[in-house]
Amino acid sequence: MKEPVKNHEDRYRVLANKKAETQLGGGEARLEAQHKKGKLSARERIDLLIDEGTFEEIGSFVMHRAKDFGMDKEHFLGDGVVTGYGKVNGRLVYVFSQDFTVFGGSLSETNAQKICRIMDLAMKNGAPVIGLNDSGGARIQEGVLSLAGYADIFYRNTLASGVIPQLSAIMGPCAGGAVYSPAITDFILMVEQTSYMFVTGPNVVKTVTHEEVTSEELGGAMTHATKSGVTHFACANEAVCIDNIKQLLSYMPQNCEETAPKYHYTPAQDEGRTVLNTIIPENPNQPYDMHEVIEQIVDEGTFMPVHKDFAENLIVGFARLGGRSIGIVANQPAVLAGVLDINASAKAARFVRFCDSFNVPLLVLEDVPGFLPGTDQEWNGIITNGAKLLYAFCEATVPRVTVITRKAYGGAYDVMNSKHIGADMNYAWPMAEIAVMGASGAAEIIFKKEIAEAPDPAAKLKEKVDEYTHKFANPYRAAHRGYVDEVILPSETRKKLITAFAMLENKVANLPRKKHGNIPL
Repeated sequence: MKEPVKNHEDRYRVLANKKAETQLGGGEARLEAQHKKGKLSARERIDLLIDEGTFEEIGSFVMHRAKDFGMDKEHFLGDGVVTGYGKVNGRLVYVFSQDFTVFGGSLSETNAQKICRIMDLAMKNGAPVIGLNDSGGARIQEGVLSLAGYADIFYRNTLASGVIPQLSAIMGPCAGGAVYSPAITDFILMVEQTSYMFVTGPNVVKTVTHEEVTSEELGGAMTHATKSGVTHFACANEAVCIDNIKQLLSYMPQNCEETAPKYHYTPAQDEGRTVLNTIIPENPNQPYDMHEVIEQIVDEGTFMPVHKDFAENLIVGFARLGGRSIGIVANQPAVLAGVLDINASAKAARFVRFCDSFNVPLLVLEDVPGFLPGTDQEWNGIITNGAKLLYAFCEATVPRVTVITRKAYGGAYDVMNSKHIGADMNYAWPMAEIAVMGASGAAEIIFKKEIAEAPDPAAKLKEKVDEYTHKFANPYRAAHRGYVDEVILPSETRKKLITAFAMLENKVANLPRKKHGNIPL
């Protein structure tokens, strides 16, 4: 006998019950356990991220199809990941949030399909993808199906690279194959004490190498922020992490065809910053903090450092100048005298390529004595890594402006966005020194014989250092050649840059036709 057809009220009640079930994740007990670890639930994270009332979920009734190892007896609606779209500060984004309360957030075949669906929609509609990662890895009960799911995601990450911004927040475990999706995305954010990333965990490390190490030491937020450079931001808690995501998005466009939003800016009567006239020490070997220069140049309170705790001899980050979004690359004389080394070169190259991908103009603040010497640097590939930064600048077609604040020595002068590699405007402060090397070293080489034969070698050396300094350790020889467009007072810098970037707003530059270049990886 056939069961009578249910009326509409019954059907609506079934739908309401199922919707309520999707909100519970793995159940109240597991949600409570998540909170006890200091972690938010997958849905709470989305609520913090997405503008109120704008989130639209997709695939909330999806369930896994596995039947082995008792999986056919355990199902949860949504299958361990919440996916959908909404707005952040009024702009469309796509988001997936892994739910650790359902099978430890593990990736299944259907779970991966939900993530891929979101990524496909983001590509079709030209909007950023944000991944909130909290997963124990591949769902081992599904074997190769879960591994195939990872590969499907990696493939889409790669196709989306440079087309739409991709941000990854690590808010719990992210281990094994799971780490490669965030690694391909543009920016990684981690939460201190509750998140970690590694290819092989502490137990495997102990078995293979006999090293005793905790998850936090091996792959915690501060480890990756300071030692490996894998993460761009180490955040005190999940709320700070999500605030950083929102701030990051404000500096970038929706996709590679657009430009970043321009914020209203009312020009001041006087854009001069007289404090910059006294910021450079009289002694050319005395350090100063480039952050102070940046804060004086950009719109107040808008500088957002990226990779703040990694390769601190070089600063990168976003800011606004006259309301326009810009990317900043700056040597930091207060750390290692601002030299370029392996980590700094790779850090800057990655940032430059992101800015160029998404039409964010570049400002370079230069005070560089050269590349860091030493066997460690040479044996670990300073040549190739330095070439990454050189390649990134040469390839960049966005507006590019350089200000030489003090030293610009040797090959590092060329690499730091010199006129010769395509910079649009190059300024120098009067105390700039543009030369092959420092005056003392140059004098010792050029006048070696003359100094050795002098009655007073020390006095002769000082004389020749002064001579070299007068001839070369200044910006005017470069300005005579047109390599520097203008020598300016430091106090004029902000005004000059606002005007220059406005002038360059409609810049068009095309690279030679090719499939793609072969960056020195």
